[in-house]
Amino acid sequence: MKYRVLAINPGSTSTKISVFDDEQEVFTKTLRHDPAELDKFGGIIKQYEFRKNLVLEAMQENNVAPETLEAVIGRGGLVRSVPGGTIRINEKMLQDLSDPTAWGRIHASNLGAFISNSIGEKLNIPAFIVDPVTVDEFHEVARISGVPEIERKSLFHALNIRYTARKLAKELGKDFANCNMVAVHMGGGITVAAIEQGQVIDVNNALLGMGPFSPQRAGALPIGDLIDLAFSGEYTKAELQSKLTKNSGYMGYLGTDSDLEVENKVNAGDQEYALIYNALMYQLAKEIGAYATILKGNVDAIFLTGGLAYNPNTTKAVKDYCSYIAPIYIYPGENEMEALSQGGIRVLKGIETAMEY
Repeated sequence: MKYRVLAINPGSTSTKISVFDDEQEVFTKTLRHDPAELDKFGGIIKQYEFRKNLVLEAMQENNVAPETLEAVIGRGGLVRSVPGGTIRINEKMLQDLSDPTAWGRIHASNLGAFISNSIGEKLNIPAFIVDPVTVDEFHEVARISGVPEIERKSLFHALNIRYTARKLAKELGKDFANCNMVAVHMGGGITVAAIEQGQVIDVNNALLGMGPFSPQRAGALPIGDLIDLAFSGEYTKAELQSKLTKNSGYMGYLGTDSDLEVENKVNAGDQEYALIYNALMYQLAKEIGAYATILKGNVDAIFLTGGLAYNPNTTKAVKDYCSYIAPIYIYPGENEMEALSQGGIRVLKGIETAMEY
């Protein structure tokens, strides 16, 4: 039996939707939203009814009747820390997604659960989220930072990393629960993760954590110099956060976050661009090596995913540094809609049991 599911992935000014019949994509569409129109709602969560109606209209335009769906799956958003997997949406989840104190903000992806739950209730079908960014499977030792007031947190590109790891495990003819891997998601931020026996036991935290810099983000920094920068009087807290998350890395050094532009400049012989590009590859390789060490060298595979994995120079550079550790596999792109849909389908087929939040 084939199962038909709807996947919903809200962004700040867009909502991407896909319908899948098992692994077969029926249609995918990105709904664009005018920021001025969204501002009228007075808050992110209050947008959900508006966006839900657009989702239903798009389904109608693509000749998919809501009554043909078996489940709805939304992007997880900033829920409380949870194990990896597919999670049934409930009132407690919706309350937490409405509460900005949990993570200090409400992200547009939080809407995924609200839209999915509303459609699911109307149709009397299950509604889920899959592998939100707050998936936490850390060993306790990984939480220790070196400063008692600071705990290392698990925040990462969980949806794409865990889905790609499952896909690779299948290609290797192994059960995901028996695999050890080093996973690398390369986009505006870069996640490096250690996967042990199917669990992500450590990550660098790609937003304001550790690890390599990225096209937009600072990565790990010398502490003394960062303290000096923070107390220089040149930045408010918000300005410094913006600098470190949006205007560092390629943006800070080169004034662009375009990997294509950097690649073209490097290929044209620009020495400044080449230095910064090589520094990113150098830092990325160091982080991959560190996470292989966490696994004590018992690594079945390393895989590269995300937008930067389309760049053959980048994948070659990583292979040149790290292929001695384990075979390296390339899965370009984010694959989020596929990952969401297949999380729901695994539950419908009885391959996986949905967790209660």
